[in-house]
Amino acid sequence: MLKIQEIREIIKLIDQTGIEEFKYKTEEGEIKLKKGGAVQVTETAPAAQVPAAPVSAPAPAAPAAQPAPAASEEPKQTEAAPAPASQDENLLEVKSPMVGTFYQSPSPDAPAFVALGDKVKPDSVVCIVEAMKLFNEIEAEINGEIVQILAEDGQLVEYGQPLFLVKPE
Repeated sequence: MLKIQEIREIIKLIDQTGIEEFKYKTEEGEIKLKKGGAVQVTETAPAAQVPAAPVSAPAPAAPAAQPAPAASEEPKQTEAAPAPASQDENLLEVKSPMVGTFYQSPSPDAPAFVALGDKVKPDSVVCIVEAMKLFNEIEAEINGEIVQILAEDGQLVEYGQPLFLVKPE
C-alpha cells in the first residue's frame, strides 16, 4: 500500500491540476481521492479492516447534528476563519492531508506535540490524524512558529482543512 508521504504527494499534484477524482488500484488495495471529498482506502488483504467502514459512518453523524441547530452560524464561522490570515498575510496554514480525527498528542495522558509559540521545522510532528484506525503523524512541512491552533482535540477534520497557522521564519 502507499505510504503517507506518497499519498501527500499525490494530493498535492491533484490540487495543482484540474483532476477532480483519482483512483489507484493494486493487488494490496485501492485508494480513491476526490477534490473536496473524502479519501477512501480499501485494503484487500486484511479482512479485519473491512468492518472499519461502519465504524466511521456514525462519526459524521455527530458533526452533522451539530451544524443543524447552528446552520445559520456556520457560514459566519467560515467567513471569520480566513480573516486572521488576511490581516497577517505572512501566516501559512498546516492543512490536514486526509479526512480523520485530529489529536494534539500521541495519547490522552501525553503532552501535545506543539503549543502556541512553539517553533517547528518541516519534519516536526504537529499532530496525529486518525483515519480507519491508522494513526498518521502530520508534519509541519514549514519552518516557523505556531500562532494559532484551529482544530480541537478529537475533532473530525476534512481533507485540506487548516489545522494550524504558522508564522514563517
